[in-house]
Amino acid sequence: MKELQNKITIITGSGSGIGRETALLFAEKGAIVVVNDVDETKGEETVDMIHNHGNEAYFIQADVTDAISTEKMVSAVIEKYGKIDVLFNNAGISNVGPLHNIEEHDWDNIVDVNIKGVFLTSKYVLPHMMKRQVGSIINMSSCVAEMGLSERTAYAATKGAVLSMTKSMQVDYAPDNIKVNALLPGTIYTPFVEGYLSKSSDPDAAINKVKQRQLSGELGKPEDVANAALFLASDQSKFIMGSPLYIDGGVVFGKNA
Repeated sequence: MKELQNKITIITGSGSGIGRETALLFAEKGAIVVVNDVDETKGEETVDMIHNHGNEAYFIQADVTDAISTEKMVSAVIEKYGKIDVLFNNAGISNVGPLHNIEEHDWDNIVDVNIKGVFLTSKYVLPHMMKRQVGSIINMSSCVAEMGLSERTAYAATKGAVLSMTKSMQVDYAPDNIKVNALLPGTIYTPFVEGYLSKSSDPDAAINKVKQRQLSGELGKPEDVANAALFLASDQSKFIMGSPLYIDGGVVFGKNA
């Protein structure tokens, strides 16, 4: 089933992790995927993987925190394809540490990538969706937007902002037949998480501790989030608007005894 047949899709931060897995899945489901990342090598690797499966994609290097760079990316897509059907604002970074230990430049950096990146990419894509009166925007939030988690204040602040942005964006663009929804993953075993946990004095114990947060008793996988993104990008979710979709193994709404 080609749920995204011929849909032009931009996925920011798709050089690795959840973004790459989503790009591969979307292409498999018929989408023409615009792979975006600041890392050209990783972005081109994603495109090569898509091409190796006989599907269509191309890479645009752009920094979503920079207005000129982001506008050029969107303009290039419009010039090549004439439309944008789906935008997945996936690009993001993390920050670990209590508030009093966070340096100002680290705070500014995570705010720029995680919030401003969503703002700028959406800003330049939305007029083209409005013109055609159709589109789907998926914003990457996190389950920490809905719960407290130690040493994640900066990250939680940005992901809470993204969730709030999603709800208000939906009100503004519902008249244009544009869906705006958010993904709220739990801990997903991406290369970043793997690298972070491996730095622990006891990596196995660190992984088990994180697993215990989820009712599932397991870490999520990038494909778990990719499948959720596919649902929101497709017409199957046409009556879902301004909603948070949890892919968290039960961490928010459940509690182990």
